[in-house]
Amino acid sequence: VLVAAWLIRHGVERWATISRALRLLVGVLALWLTWVAMYQAKVMGVNFLLSVLFLVWMADIAAYFSGRAFGRRKLAPAISPGKSWEGVWGGMVGVLLMACVWIWIDTQYAVGSQSLYTRLYSRGAPFLVLATVFLTMMGVAGDLVESLVKRSAGMKDSSKLLPGHGGVLDRVDSLLPVLPLAMMLAQSV
Repeated sequence: VLVAAWLIRHGVERWATISRALRLLVGVLALWLTWVAMYQAKVMGVNFLLSVLFLVWMADIAAYFSGRAFGRRKLAPAISPGKSWEGVWGGMVGVLLMACVWIWIDTQYAVGSQSLYTRLYSRGAPFLVLATVFLTMMGVAGDLVESLVKRSAGMKDSSKLLPGHGGVLDRVDSLLPVLPLAMMLAQSV
């Protein structure tokens, strides 16, 4: 959490001063932790895994539409000029609404396993709100750090494998911090 905030605050110039070996080590560690977290989430149940994945997807979708409709104040213009604070707030609202619907579905239907939201809600509504807002913010941080890496490399897209999507990294950037942190929060309940 602190490293992401530090990287975003210091921007592209500082990224280039970090040794390549350290950047590689941290990148491989992030991928490995995310893979382990995804495997563990699948073990906990498909409903749980999907609820974590949908958190990231809903945050992206709600942030995009609310940012387009209301976005005025730029979040990190030097790193990702299209992102706004209004988009971040819209993403949080979208995730919180989705969490409420998901909890209701978990209670109404036999889904086989608890979702992330039902597990978080078992500690109370305030914990659910704080945890989902935190995870949403970490998804934004993952997205910004990935944009920082692309900017420092002078690239718009991380690959051409998924044309129009910014590359493969744009599909997983928010999942890298969210999956391990969601598992940490879910294990604490």
